[in-house]
Amino acid sequence: MNAIVGSHDLLLVTLDTLRYDVAAELAAEGRIPNLARHLPGGVWERRHAPGSFTYASHQAIFAGFLPTPASQGPHPRLFAARFAGSESTADGTWVHDTPDFVSALAHEGYRTVCVGGVGFFNKQPPLGSVLPGLFQESHWEPAFGVASPSSFESQVACAEEVVAGLRPEERLFLFVNVSALHQPNWFHLPGATREAGDSRESHAAALEYVDRHIGRLFAAMSSRRPCFAIVCSDHGTAYGEDGFTGHRLGHDVVWTVPYAQFVLPELPGPPGLPELQELPEMPGLPELPGPEGEATA
Repeated sequence: MNAIVGSHDLLLVTLDTLRYDVAAELAAEGRIPNLARHLPGGVWERRHAPGSFTYASHQAIFAGFLPTPASQGPHPRLFAARFAGSESTADGTWVHDTPDFVSALAHEGYRTVCVGGVGFFNKQPPLGSVLPGLFQESHWEPAFGVASPSSFESQVACAEEVVAGLRPEERLFLFVNVSALHQPNWFHLPGATREAGDSRESHAAALEYVDRHIGRLFAAMSSRRPCFAIVCSDHGTAYGEDGFTGHRLGHDVVWTVPYAQFVLPELPGPPGLPELQELPEMPGLPELPGPEGEATA
């Protein structure tokens, strides 16, 4: 990361609540071509989430504790606050002296921007302001939230406006929390009904919906300079496995998440669907109650 920070724009996309097994199946079946074409080897990396729900997981992620490879570590990290005795800080780690890498990137001259999705980013109650408050600029509106069938399209349009408004010399760290996978997601599955509710199938349909529009986001982020991108889930969710529904619980479908990192090369001129290069492997509905719209968590 020491060769990336300062030379590249940075993009972090959390596909909120996306399960690893669903993501892996859709990639293997050719159902998410715009994502799969950029995954190293065409597959998601299987990792373990740092938390079982959005708030906990993102607090860890912004502190540099991204989802961890699903094997015995220690695993070198991309970002790390300076901390005596850290076993996951390696030569390639970008080490900073702030408690989170968002503020560290701001000190490095990056414009840090959050495009929120689920309720922990809505800036309405104080709790919904903590995570967006880490950024110099944050955006949220109901059209970005869990109850909007067109949430991701609206988020991408916001991201495009952010990029268009930057000065050419400005470097950007853009974070997008994608709400479309989170419940309610039944409306992404043709023929599904509110009464039947969400299912593993509607969860998969929501990922297909995101895939149809993510090329615009990648195009915008590669229109100025090369961009280092991380696309991952913050946690999964259960649809009846072993009697569990939802997340903020200790089940494998919650803790196991998909992860990918790659570089988007600069695409000069008006943004179009970019050709991406893979980064070599580095070491390392109705409104629901609760701050995140999580009826079961």
